[in-house]
Amino acid sequence: MSNSEQEGQVVESLKPIDRSQLRIYFGKKYFRMKRYVDWYAGKKKYALEKVENRKPKVIASHQTLLLRELQDVEMWLQHNKIRNLKIAAKQISGVIVQPGETLSYWRLIGSTSKRKGYVEGMILHYGKVTVGVGGGLCQLSNLIYWITLHTPLKVTERYRHSYDVFPDSNRSQPFGSGATCAYNYLDLQITNETSQPYQLILYLTDTHLVGEWRADNPATSRYEVYEKDHLISKEYWGGYVRHNSIYRRVYDLQGGLIDDEFITQNHAIMMYEPMLTTSAKY
Repeated sequence: MSNSEQEGQVVESLKPIDRSQLRIYFGKKYFRMKRYVDWYAGKKKYALEKVENRKPKVIASHQTLLLRELQDVEMWLQHNKIRNLKIAAKQISGVIVQPGETLSYWRLIGSTSKRKGYVEGMILHYGKVTVGVGGGLCQLSNLIYWITLHTPLKVTERYRHSYDVFPDSNRSQPFGSGATCAYNYLDLQITNETSQPYQLILYLTDTHLVGEWRADNPATSRYEVYEKDHLISKEYWGGYVRHNSIYRRVYDLQGGLIDDEFITQNHAIMMYEPMLTTSAKY
């Protein structure tokens, strides 16, 4: 389902690479420029129209908690994240993805600057918790990716999280079922290859971030996302890497199995001991 170059490949080693700040800086500049060229000079037709009226049929929906207790993360970062999510969700919510169009997460949101009202939030940088303006928006890209897997829409670009930073606690979704984001080169793109328009609705309640895919006609299929081959490997360089594969079963509305398809592979460097017990919630 995902055509990102990093998906589905055999990973020989995920040993962390110590890149210089200069290389990181110029690397970001290069890949951001490539993205701008794709947006404005490429062949894709990007979804840009937004409407306030919601389409009548909910095809898929999900919600995630806004405030979570994360190990070694101060709660003020969580509260700032909520402010950032409100701004970003407003930029996307209501967008109509017509047949043949592609939704680009970052093209709709734009850059996350103080001028636009964004504040400092939590950012994961090479497996470490840091602080940056606009931090916390991965919760939004994770949610959009998850609900998209429960629709006929096609994820055409998605980047996995390269680091597993927080231990599991009360996990309700398979490991690796999110999508990391970084302006603008780590994008989430979703293409509508169906015959009807889809509308993405995003909003915040007092406690949750909520996402919905809506359409004019009701859903004709039901989806079940699950994982296979989950394992933790000890690497020669001393660290641990977590692996799994994500699959999806597609059913008709009577419960008959239509398809059982591979979605993606995940490989993430663990930033904690595999057998660690903790009260932190993820």
